[in-house]
Amino acid sequence: MREKLLKYMTNFTTLSEEQQQEISEGILIEEYKKGTHLIRQGDDPTIKCYFVLQGCVRQYTIDESGKEVTANFYTEEQAILTFTFQDLSQSSKYALTCLEDSIMVVGDFDTEKEMYNQYSELETMTRQMMEIYLGQAQNEFTAFISSTPEERYKSIMSKRPDLVTRVPQHQLASYLGITPESLSRIKKRMNQDKRRV
Repeated sequence: MREKLLKYMTNFTTLSEEQQQEISEGILIEEYKKGTHLIRQGDDPTIKCYFVLQGCVRQYTIDESGKEVTANFYTEEQAILTFTFQDLSQSSKYALTCLEDSIMVVGDFDTEKEMYNQYSELETMTRQMMEIYLGQAQNEFTAFISSTPEERYKSIMSKRPDLVTRVPQHQLASYLGITPESLSRIKKRMNQDKRRV
């Protein structure tokens, strides 16, 4: 798994191989079983953040009626940023649960600061990753609110087709903002359209 992390780091930094190796060895990598809750809605603030090397993590909220609403799925080479540490009086507004056995880099605010002091370029790398992440999130949100449910599903099939087989269909439907029945109809219609071509 550390090799995977080193390969990813190479895309964002000009740190020497030796420096990358040192950073990699100083980073905590944890394994989590399917069903593990990284954060529960209502938990105390956390200073942890995660980077998925292998597996799938679901972010969701439970609304006042008790219904689960899926906000995101994080898979390989995606960062899971937790912002609750910025306001220590606020509890977590969402939950993070492993949908698969997962392996992740686990960071915390204090360790991050120490590493930035030791490797100044690491801060630049992290900022670049954040800029890419926030840009993608903004683009996805804009596309989501301006598209139909069928367009949202087509986008998933185009950009993240693995989600269709990796996550339960009712959770995928929730992520798309539709009911499981609507998702079934969309899939059926798209399959019929394929056969006609």
